[in-house]
Formats: sequence, structure tokens, C-alpha cells
Amino acid sequence: MTSENSNDKSPINSHVEALAAKRIKHTRVSEIMTELGTLIYPGSQDSILLVCGPSGAGKTTLAKHMVKTALIEAEREMEDKRGIIPAIFVEAPSSGESVFSWRLLYQRILSELDDDASSPKLLYGIDVETGRMSRSRATNRSTTLAALRSAVERGLRARQVRFLVIDEAAHIIRQTHGNGRLEIQLDTLKSLANQCGTQMVLIGSYDLYKLVSLSGQLARRTHVLHFERYRQDRPEDMQAFKRCVSGFEKTLPELWGGKLTRCVDALHENTLGCIGTLSGVLVRAAKLASIKNAWTLASLQRAFLTRAQHDRILQDILDGEAGIAPNLTF
Repeated sequence: MTSENSNDKSPINSHVEALAAKRIKHTRVSEIMTELGTLIYPGSQDSILLVCGPSGAGKTTLAKHMVKTALIEAEREMEDKRGIIPAIFVEAPSSGESVFSWRLLYQRILSELDDDASSPKLLYGIDVETGRMSRSRATNRSTTLAALRSAVERGLRARQVRFLVIDEAAHIIRQTHGNGRLEIQLDTLKSLANQCGTQMVLIGSYDLYKLVSLSGQLARRTHVLHFERYRQDRPEDMQAFKRCVSGFEKTLPELWGGKLTRCVDALHENTLGCIGTLSGVLVRAAKLASIKNAWTLASLQRAFLTRAQHDRILQDILDGEAGIAPNLTF
């Protein structure tokens, strides 16, 4: 029997998958959820909401959680009105092309709307029995960008989607060259929001913040929410971070043995207070510990970010925090 097969059967290794799947609804998620709840409503002037924060802070967890919560809260309404979908989640594509692919984004949205993205339909309706899209026999076989856009508009209206969450939205910026084209990108989303009555929630890194400086009109219809890391200079942040560490520790009590919370300061220093990064470090540490079927401080240290990784991420965070700081004068 190989050592690899032995590792697969170790008691620790059998529980690492649970740790990797662990998603903690921590304080930052709750705070942003509450703020978004006050900003998402019919007729809002904030067509686009930008949720910006450092890489590894847990923004994707937030994105999926807010959509899941919206679906749970609307469960009775969805039973009464078969076919409505109050919120959907998609990830902005990174296609490898030199420009952002709206085609791929529209296809992903149509997929979430339960439509055949390869053949956008002219007419939409909802089958009251099944809650699925009922489609006219008359179809538009064209797969032009305009046809996809029209299909998305009709689908969002038919499904009565209140908000659309686009994760990794910084891809829109990174695959766009020139401020003029960036303004077109944001105008496209704003137009989609206006046409369908669906608010757009863009979630991504601090790069997203560049969008609000494109024009006064766009800035007025866009609101920025800061998904912060847990900072060492705030006692309440350190307490919240410690609770997160404790939550991960309870997932694998037979591995950590109550010793993980003793390393809170070192974990915070290495992960910069970002819960997604913390999760990655702990999963690696658990995998390394499974080799000897026992936890050691050395296995945790080997799982840490390197100094080069740490310093690069820290610089990006500091630059982002400086750029997104509120402009307050009294």
C-alpha cells in the first residue's frame, strides 16, 4: 500500500473536505448584508452597488449568501407566483480575450434564468404549473450580442429579478482598455438595470472603485460598500477574527485539539485579517498534518503565506483602503 493511499484513509484527511467546504457567516458578512438590505428596493436610485474589498476577504461567500437568503425569504412568494426568481448569482467571465466578453456574461445570466442561451427567444412567459419558462414557437436563431442582450432583458423582467449579483466583477475592468470603454461598460450595466428594474450588485477587488470616477452621472447612480478585512488596531475586529478561527477549529476538533485559537495573532498577521485567506491557510495546514496524522506547529507554519506573498497582498490592501476611504469634511 502506498503512502498516498494511507493518507487518504487517515482520520484527519477524511475530514479535511468538511473544512474546505466550511463557510463562516462572520461579522463583516452580516454588516454588509444589513447595509445591502437597506439599499436594495424597488425604485432605488442606486442602480449599481459596488462591494469592494481585499482579495481573500470572503466576498464570494457574501455574494452567494445574499442570494441564498433572498431566495429563502421569498419562498412563500415564489410558491404563490411560480416562476419568479428574486435574485441570481453569476461570475463575471475571464475569457482570456483582450476585451471583456459580454456574450459570455449574458449566456451565464440566461443559464441562471433557465433559458437556452444558444437560442434567445422572442417571447417569454411562465408556466404556472412548473414555474419554468414557456417559450413561443417563434424563435430568434441569431446569437448576436444584441439578441443575447434582448433575451437577458426579457428574462430578468419575466422572472422579476430584484437584484443580480456579479462576482469577480473586476474582470470587467481588467479586460477593458481606456476610460472611455470603461464608461461604456458601466453604462451597459446601468442601462440593463433601468430597463429591467433589476439592481446590479458588483462584487470584486478594490479595482472596482475606479468605476465611480468615470462620470458624475454614473457616480450619482452608484454606491460603494467597503468589505473590510479585520484590522489589528481594532479590538472588536480581533475578537471577531478570533471567533472565526474558533469556528474553523470546531470543524476539526480531533485535529486542532483546542490549540488553534492560541495562534490567533500569528494567523491574523499572516492572513492580514482576511477570512478567505485564513480558510486557505487552514486547509493547507490540515492537509499537511494528515501526513503524520497529527497537528504540529510546523505544519501550520508551512501552510502560511510566504513573505513575498504577504507583502504583495498587504500593499494592494493598503492602496485599496487609501483609495476607498470616505471623503469627509466638517
